[in-house]
Amino acid sequence: MVEDRPGAAGAMPLRIATWNAISAKALRRFPAGAYEVGHALADPDAILLRSHALEASAVAATVKAVARSGAGVNNIPVAEMSRRGIPVFNAPGANANAVKELVMAAILLAARNLVPAIDAVRALAPGPDWEKRVEDGKKAFAGVEVRGKTLAVVGLGAIGGLVAEAAHALGLRVVGHDPKATPETLARLPSPVRVLASVDECFAAADFITLHVPLLESTRHLADARRLALCRPGAVLLNFSRAAIVDEEAVAAAVGDGRLKAYVCDFPSPRFAGRPGIVALPHLGASTEEAEEASAAMVIDQLRDFLEDGTVRNAVNFPSVEMPRGSPFRVAIANANVPNMLGMISSTMAASGLNIHNMVNKSKGEVAYTLVDLDSEASGEVLRSLSRIAGVLSVRRVPPPQEPSR
Repeated sequence: MVEDRPGAAGAMPLRIATWNAISAKALRRFPAGAYEVGHALADPDAILLRSHALEASAVAATVKAVARSGAGVNNIPVAEMSRRGIPVFNAPGANANAVKELVMAAILLAARNLVPAIDAVRALAPGPDWEKRVEDGKKAFAGVEVRGKTLAVVGLGAIGGLVAEAAHALGLRVVGHDPKATPETLARLPSPVRVLASVDECFAAADFITLHVPLLESTRHLADARRLALCRPGAVLLNFSRAAIVDEEAVAAAVGDGRLKAYVCDFPSPRFAGRPGIVALPHLGASTEEAEEASAAMVIDQLRDFLEDGTVRNAVNFPSVEMPRGSPFRVAIANANVPNMLGMISSTMAASGLNIHNMVNKSKGEVAYTLVDLDSEASGEVLRSLSRIAGVLSVRRVPPPQEPSR
């Protein structure tokens, strides 16, 4: 993709195509006049979505970035976007408090058998002995207190860390495991949280197990029949991460034979219909006004920084890159992470009589990203010459800096 938009900002508004409902308050972060925002706009500069399943064929050649107002990007063809030199932004941690609160509610809901208790009261027909029937029936729903019980948190990132902190405050003993935890991650945990060496240890040690890991091939069906067999009888499993983190058949069987007291998740499935002991919520994890606004605001700011300045932050497929402006004339280049790319880019610019004022290049996996500040503007022909370098994925001229507007 070669973007040959004239360098002067404001000549044409940048077009943002939205899918799903995006927080109206957050959308006001796009300055009127400089941006045109609308549902499914044709030929947009960027795409902003939530849960919409984005097909690669629906991403126009004009698109420079895709942003998801949320953390997971399973609904976006990330690999194809990388091949086209398009960063995919997300909002890690923006909905963490909302999910944490729902997980804590789910722990209490399961401990006190609230769903079957509510259903039983609702099913009672009115009559003169209604109060007696309520009183006689409550024995079936006696629960346990969570204080002193053990919660295992699998995944100690933004959400898992908050869950561990809240559970500790509620009086639970907390253990956890995260193979990718950094010293900084572990330092944020309450000191009594005990970090275990494996997922298996978490499943064997706890009364409640909550899953907070991304969906990868290594985490698909993380909760399978083998691990569920390690659980204490009557344990409760919670999944507010991704549906495929658990083997649904194995979970249904474990609830059915009493190995699990309950499975509470945010992912309805036909396999769970009518099954006692399974509570499936309709994707409520991030469904709060606060989380929706925070997630949208985060990715909108990231989109603006990228479109207006070339800055990359929180892209799942691009390295983080930021460079102070050294001149009004900036070019952004995405390229394959292969040897001698910087040399070929520099040589092409020099051959066109351009002097490089400043340059930064970083890589992430197979993708590298380069920002170049020049002493004069790169012509359309220079951009096309850069795009013809083998391994260059996308080239665009970044507009001159404007007065900040947030």
